[in-house]
Amino acid sequence: MKKILVALAIEEKDKEAVRRCAEASGEKCEIVFTTPAEATEEQVREANFILGNVSPKKIAGSENLDVLQLFSAGADPYMPKGVLAAKTVLCNATGAYGQAVSEHAFAMTMMLIKKLHLYRSSQHACRWEDHGMVTSLAESTVLVVGLGDIGLSYARLVKAMGARVIGVKRRGGVCPEGVDELVLTDEIDRVLPEADVVFSILPGTAETAYFYTAERFARMKDSAVFINCGRGNAVKHEVLLDALQSGQIAAAAIDVCETEPLPADSPLWREEKLVITPHVAGNFHHSSIYKGLMKIALNNLELYLAGKAPENVVDLSTGYKK
Repeated sequence: MKKILVALAIEEKDKEAVRRCAEASGEKCEIVFTTPAEATEEQVREANFILGNVSPKKIAGSENLDVLQLFSAGADPYMPKGVLAAKTVLCNATGAYGQAVSEHAFAMTMMLIKKLHLYRSSQHACRWEDHGMVTSLAESTVLVVGLGDIGLSYARLVKAMGARVIGVKRRGGVCPEGVDELVLTDEIDRVLPEADVVFSILPGTAETAYFYTAERFARMKDSAVFINCGRGNAVKHEVLLDALQSGQIAAAAIDVCETEPLPADSPLWREEKLVITPHVAGNFHHSSIYKGLMKIALNNLELYLAGKAPENVVDLSTGYKK
């Protein structure tokens, strides 16, 4: 008997879809529906297929677990040795977040280059004031650091507005549609001075931790804006704050922080040139995310029960989808 644990609050129609998938396989299955917080250690350790970001401590290298299907694109909590058994295949939700997160980042971009964040501050202070010249994407070079589903979706949005787009990725290949120039990650220092907008959507890996150093901010234009919707540990709080306060860059927007939740006493909250959202660009705040996740999850459950290899498999050495 296969034990399927759905540790995610899903709609009734999708519970029925899970049941139909199990019945169609001809495999005898036991299905449990719960949430990540309410899933017991026993349920997790007995499961053969899990949908949901259950606590890594509850998994603890379970030899029963064949497939762990996350509802996130990031997989970093599950990558350390000892969390997953050698046999366990880790799958993420890459492909489900492109529309939602890219649109959030695009909105942040327009807010910063049109100085709407400054006008919002003026409104709250009841000040009728002019914040001067603004820029346009049609006149800009946009650097997209991380060309997965979200990065490419964002690239195509800014490209449609007339931007020149430079994409940065770990491995080379054919330059994708919506990108004018493709460079490798180790070439980023060469292209940073060209960028009017730097959008970071890097995953959380050892290689990307504190990727944006003081030296890299110093290479950016003093008129550039920086947007981070990837991982908060891509830049130290104090490094970002210094880049803003010293005028190395003009403005920034972050949906992720080095420490989450961001402490109430953090000086980042009070920096006028910084826009902060509390890790909400994805997080099921747009219907496309849930729909995309369920499509991926049901497909992988069907493949698993048919004895076939799942899709969206994460490379445990890099944290990226293979």
